[in-house]
Amino acid sequence: MSSYKLYITHKNYSSWSLRAWLLMRAFDIPFTEKMVPLDEHVKIPALAGISPTGKVPCLVDGEVTIWESLAIAEYLAERHPTKMLWPLSEPMRSHARAISAEMHAGFGALRTACPMNMRRPVSVLTVADDVKADIARVIEIWRDCLARYEGPFLFGHFTIADAMYAPVYSRIKTYGLARGATHKAVTARYGQALVSMPAWQEWHDAALAETAIVAVNEV
Repeated sequence: MSSYKLYITHKNYSSWSLRAWLLMRAFDIPFTEKMVPLDEHVKIPALAGISPTGKVPCLVDGEVTIWESLAIAEYLAERHPTKMLWPLSEPMRSHARAISAEMHAGFGALRTACPMNMRRPVSVLTVADDVKADIARVIEIWRDCLARYEGPFLFGHFTIADAMYAPVYSRIKTYGLARGATHKAVTARYGQALVSMPAWQEWHDAALAETAIVAVNEV
């Protein structure tokens, strides 16, 4: 049995949990899922003594503890080099790392205005200009990668970069944020690759089955 323990929170809401979970499922890396619910203050008290930030995801591998989704991804890439979690070629890896870091550190306006909520009925949300700029940048990243590397994922096969951007596809779909023919076409093409994954379907079905209602912006 794997020594990996992955701490996550509500699948309906937690975009950061989805990133690490989807990556491990997609690459068939066995782990024990540890679901820790949010409390009424949108905190995760059960993570005290496990994650130094008190946030998810948190991966525990024996005596090693890794928090932050991108750090978890890098750790797994080092532990499982034959699985090609990053693209094989150095130029592609550099590109994939750059856009993954951009996602990890940026897009604050989009995160705040449009939190992940897979149970929310799909409907168009009117958003501010800073959110529109974030959306335009995300979809341009997708368009460029799909054109440059010929899809169906951002770098041909599913990689860490796709795990980083997958929750944003859910947000764009839920809130009807792809406006205009080009944005809609790119989003539909990339979204089809994501939703066809058994791992995505497993997470999505579990999110819809949850009953917790939590007022959150970003977890």
